[in-house]
Amino acid sequence: MNTATFPVPAHWIGGEAVAGSAETTTVVNPATGRVVTDVPAGTAADVDRAVAAARAALPAWAATAPAERAAVVRRIAAGLQTRAEEIAAAITAEMGSPITMSRTAQVGFPVAVAESVAALATGFEWTEEVGNSLIVREPIGVVGAITPWNFPLQQIVSKLAPALVAGNTMVFKPSEVAPLTARILAEVSRDAGLPAGVFNIVYGTGPVVGEAISAHPDIDMVSFTGSTRAGRRISVVASETVKRVALELGGKGANIILDDADLARAVETGVMMAFSNGGQVCGAWPRMLVPASRHDEIVELAVAAAAQYPVGDPLDETTRIGPMSSEAHRRKVDGYIERGIADGATLVFGGPGRPEGLSEGAYVRPTIFANVDPDSAIAQEEIFGPVLTIIPYADEDRAVEIANSTVYGLTSGVFGERGHALAIARRLRTGQVDVNGAQWNPLAPFGGYKQSGNGREFGRQGLEEFLETKSIQL
Repeated sequence: MNTATFPVPAHWIGGEAVAGSAETTTVVNPATGRVVTDVPAGTAADVDRAVAAARAALPAWAATAPAERAAVVRRIAAGLQTRAEEIAAAITAEMGSPITMSRTAQVGFPVAVAESVAALATGFEWTEEVGNSLIVREPIGVVGAITPWNFPLQQIVSKLAPALVAGNTMVFKPSEVAPLTARILAEVSRDAGLPAGVFNIVYGTGPVVGEAISAHPDIDMVSFTGSTRAGRRISVVASETVKRVALELGGKGANIILDDADLARAVETGVMMAFSNGGQVCGAWPRMLVPASRHDEIVELAVAAAAQYPVGDPLDETTRIGPMSSEAHRRKVDGYIERGIADGATLVFGGPGRPEGLSEGAYVRPTIFANVDPDSAIAQEEIFGPVLTIIPYADEDRAVEIANSTVYGLTSGVFGERGHALAIARRLRTGQVDVNGAQWNPLAPFGGYKQSGNGREFGRQGLEEFLETKSIQL
């Protein structure tokens, strides 16, 4: 196991490293339990300093031409690509993503997002005439961004890139579990020519730094990705200052396999969408909905596919599932596996406890349950681990009912003849539906229905989230 450390010595405020208080938060490698580094435990006073820097930098950045703002974002994307190996190593060390995934998705997605957002600036209608009115789209102001640990760079770039192109400044709190790439992004942004104070970082916990950002009267918008529980709290705190709040929250995606689907492809893709990043993906598909008459056949295919996901050292190039992000999270996921057994689901792969040969580290066994009750805890609650529930349905109306039955509505998949699958996709109450494993599109809006949040990221709609609209009558 690589024992390299990644020191993060200070907050980033006004374009430079700024020392925090003596209090720190420890970052632990979940594969070994060993300390990676310590980061400052920020305070409300640190947030005040960062907001002041962002507020001071706002007029000049907002007045910068959109084309130049987009050019800076393009240079940030290029800078991230240059430091890809360093970023990948940091993410693997702090939250356990397998190194192959860290090199591809964990670095590749944010680069693609930044480039796609920058490209929007040219054709975007910053102003338009409607009758005798001039409609002007302006920066919302200072944005507070709070992100989770599962895709630490992707989540912040998905906010920072459109916020910058729109002309805003930002105060950012990374997850205390996975804060290492934040400093790399700050340095890349500085080297890309981003003016001092436009992008600021305050490390710390949600109850301290997150609350201070959400409540701050000089922050005009909060953009948050994380748990539904935390999103509710942010909404309450932010309501005191009536600021805009954009939330991308939990999910419990359903993968509906229709009778006319290519079963091999549908199951293989479905298992991948349940196990990728150890299942620690808000847009995962942990529920596989299958025709009752083909349930056993599909279970066999799923078990065979699951065998292709070895668990182990995340620095091993052959590993497909690394540890959970922390020991606490490992216990949570393992508890759900035990709950599934207790509630009568049929365990067909995996089970509770660490995988054989892995006596230390936050590892769980990738698990599949069959004949799952759609109302059971493992089918309704977000586990956020590599646990797939296979749920039989009697007919398509029932499949749609089951898919829509959770409090979440973030992502879904449908496999079947294209027109047939599209008709089912239109009936699903989720913000994104992939038909037959369609390719990810960074220009398509992403976000949730119901308790999966509000607002959208990516594409034109994602850029508009960070803009105010002014109507000038002439």
